[in-house]
Amino acid sequence: MASSSTTKQFRVAITGVGLVGGEFISQLLIFPAPSPFRIVSLASSKTTLFNPDGLDLTGADAKWKESLASPFTKLSLPELTRELSGLVRPGSEVVFVDNTSSDDVARAYPDLLRYGVNVITPNKKAFSSDLELYERILASSAESGARFLNESTVGAGLPIISTLKDLVATGDRVTKIEGVFSGTMSYIFNEFSTGKSDGPSFSSVVRVARERGYTEPHPADDLNGADVARKLTILSRIIPSLKSALPEGYKSVKTTSLVPNELADVGTGDEFIARLPEFDTRFGQIRTQAAKENKVLRFVGVIDVTTGLIKADLEKYPLTHPFATSLGGSDNIIMFHTERYGARPLIVQGAGAGAAVTAMGVMSDLLKLL
Repeated sequence: MASSSTTKQFRVAITGVGLVGGEFISQLLIFPAPSPFRIVSLASSKTTLFNPDGLDLTGADAKWKESLASPFTKLSLPELTRELSGLVRPGSEVVFVDNTSSDDVARAYPDLLRYGVNVITPNKKAFSSDLELYERILASSAESGARFLNESTVGAGLPIISTLKDLVATGDRVTKIEGVFSGTMSYIFNEFSTGKSDGPSFSSVVRVARERGYTEPHPADDLNGADVARKLTILSRIIPSLKSALPEGYKSVKTTSLVPNELADVGTGDEFIARLPEFDTRFGQIRTQAAKENKVLRFVGVIDVTTGLIKADLEKYPLTHPFATSLGGSDNIIMFHTERYGARPLIVQGAGAGAAVTAMGVMSDLLKLL
């Protein structure tokens, strides 16, 4: 990591000040002085604070929160892009940090990059949607030299994207990537499937996961597998032979949804939780069959580079497999099978969700610009 005494200065514009955004701001504000980072913009869904010379955010965290609660002008994305592009000059870089999950913000990345504004984000949308948007991001970055960094889109603070990029850049041949990519699914199946034929019902595990904040308000948004499919899309596009394999992004991934067909149209999370016990017998039978084979159930993502198969599915693993022995809570675990790591795969494991570790991943990306 470069020294904080670097002469290069960075003007940072932050969009999204919720859990992750707030934690990121806190981490940025305690960066050792003299800091090369100057926050010039904070934007919520209702308010934009902007000062090209830097916002006064000294003092308690509450100060910027109070400022955003005051009636200020809300700049549109094109307006903010123009303001930021005017700040790009030699020796003073501009960084746009998107802590939202907005499609609209994601689609602004090509314009930001084309104007020389670096983009850092945990937002998966731009990198897992249609291939045309991803290619425009690449082209804009190449045209201006501005960088986009998105480590925290796959494993929060875990070094998953950077590990894969290093493997590819150094000439290793990746043959397969498989892992438990969803903290929500990790928790659910760590609790539900332990290798025994009995245990808590599937619906009760999902209910507790929701109560603890591990799931989205509507659990179907996790159980449908789309989050895992998005992460697989992001990783597959880093592998040269698979870059164009998913033209529609995550929608092109072969994905098994765990949402019962009968509940596909349930509109609220509360109703979904209330009706899920109707299907406990069905899930229980799947667990019993796995136990008879001395296996556990895990919802995994697989990228088989050799065959080109990219899937998100419920799979069975032996009780001795790392997916059975090494996981706890809502951990992620990803295995890289490559020529160099042929006998024993390279494994990255740890907390894959949570505001603090996700913000750390964003902060880590920012430090890579130094």
